[in-house]
Amino acid sequence: MKALILTCSTGEGHNSVAAAVREAFTEHGASCDVADALGFLSEKASEAICRWHTRLYRHMPSAWRVSYHLLEQHPSTGEERNLLANILALGTEKLHALIAREDYDCLVCPHVFSALMVTRLRSLHPELALGSSFIATDYTCSPFVENCRMDCYFVPSPRAAEECVQAGVPEERVEVIPGVPVRRAFYQRVDKTEARRCLGLPESGKLVLAMCGSMGCGHLDELAERLAYRLPEGDALAVVCGTYTHLQKKLEREFADRPDVFIWGYRDDIPLLMDSADLFLTKAGGVSTSEAAVKGLPMVLVDAISACEGPNLRHFCATGGAVTAPDPEALTELCLRLLADGGQLEKMRAALLQERSAAEAVWSHLAETEAAR
Repeated sequence: MKALILTCSTGEGHNSVAAAVREAFTEHGASCDVADALGFLSEKASEAICRWHTRLYRHMPSAWRVSYHLLEQHPSTGEERNLLANILALGTEKLHALIAREDYDCLVCPHVFSALMVTRLRSLHPELALGSSFIATDYTCSPFVENCRMDCYFVPSPRAAEECVQAGVPEERVEVIPGVPVRRAFYQRVDKTEARRCLGLPESGKLVLAMCGSMGCGHLDELAERLAYRLPEGDALAVVCGTYTHLQKKLEREFADRPDVFIWGYRDDIPLLMDSADLFLTKAGGVSTSEAAVKGLPMVLVDAISACEGPNLRHFCATGGAVTAPDPEALTELCLRLLADGGQLEKMRAALLQERSAAEAVWSHLAETEAAR
């Protein structure tokens, strides 16, 4: 089987899911490529869309939230009336040329943008005999999923499956998998002391890992400031600012004389960072929360954007592995209480630990489907 995964760089989560699924394919000896779906419009278009997505998400979360809810309440009806699908259709001929050249058997879409592009591609080229699947990266049915025409829809929870069916997705095409696919590195365990030694972190005391996505949104600066100045003696705080270099420089200046506060930019060793931590303070992104769940890392969740992240927050709070509070002050108090309660942290950890691989489930289903074709 030869697969093409069509990702989008609107946040690093979709790329992470693509990498996780590609790992599963290659471990089974299957050929699997990854491409940027927006790049089929043009490289400049991809960069512009991702840049504006980051600006909205980081600086105008209220506008993002309102737009999302409007789309939920007023879904588009019909492919031809979907403006977004019509824009994405501009990349279908380049995608078609690639498929013809490489002779792929199936297309995998961990983003609704790529799923819409594939939907239009298949309507324009019905002769294409290849499978298509969509992977939800949040614990809900996102807007525009009802406009996609895929052979399979992988969703991370029964509730998300119900929402997809309610939106009009054929029930027989919905496949519930154990969470959002995450890379194999998150299933590997490194002793906490060894992880901290590798990272240059204090080997004793509790450690809070604060991270609000690759874009560094969600009042991360205020949360870091409040928590840093109230940390119990002997405990430490590590803040990952992602690609938000302005925030990183600001916090580096503020905590330059604090040996118990560590400020970092973008990191590619998140599995090791999670192994080093006792508590994860983060926004409720579908991928980062799923990664923490696999690691068994208790979470304090920030409602940074609501929209698609609201269902993620509710899902993990319902499992008992996460808690939340309405504002930075209450979130700080919650973190401090948990740091002082090792028993509660252990209960949360036990509620999260997940051994089944969602990426492996995607591979197994697609391999079985392809064998039956």
